[in-house]
Amino acid sequence: MHSQLSVSAVSSWQWTLDEDLTFWADAGIDHVGLSFRKLEEAGLDASVARVRDAGLRVSNIVELGWWDLADPSTWPAQQERLLAAVDVAGALGGCLVLTTGPARSLDWDAAADALAGALEPVQFVAHAVSVPLTIENTGPLRLDLSFCTTARDGVDLARRLAAGLCLEINSCFAERDLAGTIDGARDVLAHVQLSDFVIGSLSTPDRAVPGDGDIPLASIIDTVLATGYRGAFEIEMVGPRIEDEGYASAIRRAVAHLDGLLE
Repeated sequence: MHSQLSVSAVSSWQWTLDEDLTFWADAGIDHVGLSFRKLEEAGLDASVARVRDAGLRVSNIVELGWWDLADPSTWPAQQERLLAAVDVAGALGGCLVLTTGPARSLDWDAAADALAGALEPVQFVAHAVSVPLTIENTGPLRLDLSFCTTARDGVDLARRLAAGLCLEINSCFAERDLAGTIDGARDVLAHVQLSDFVIGSLSTPDRAVPGDGDIPLASIIDTVLATGYRGAFEIEMVGPRIEDEGYASAIRRAVAHLDGLLE
């Protein structure tokens, strides 16, 4: 497997950490993105020990929840959860991939200001232990997850928060001048998530195995590499196509296809 290629535990959504570890060992996958939900279910201390003992490189941690930005009284619980994730990332490596939460009645700038305030104590600790925080752009149909729905807004928000950008390709591949946005994001681009999409699907999430859909992955990867990016390209697939095929087959095919593109 190419050294920059990583496999997200989200790609095996319903598997436990035990099942992930068994499959990764069998498939020769040693660079992974972790699900904080799965780590919590297995116990954080025990999970850290098991991942470390497996000799895995960790690119990132996801499934960290999101903020109710309109209700500051809910922020301490999310801050506590993220601080626990910072501890895990400090022990195992990798960045935290964050979604913003819905803006609800807040306009974009007010939501960004609220997020900055909510993240401040987490950023202070993360910076002290050298754990990068990244902001993920999401699709416009998932306003329940995030108000940051374009790569261009992701760049702006990452700079505003003094954070990194997790470039979620499935959510932004059709944007105007994506290559220009990527080229201009050299200062914040910290993580890249890859999957495919079959045009005509009207549901979400409905990601496909790379190579099965319509995203021009080869040219996007080339654009990212041309910036000097040396971080992870993480396979993050979720949806009915992946469930129907089965995780093991879908992940093996994704690794084989993207290995070819990265080589």
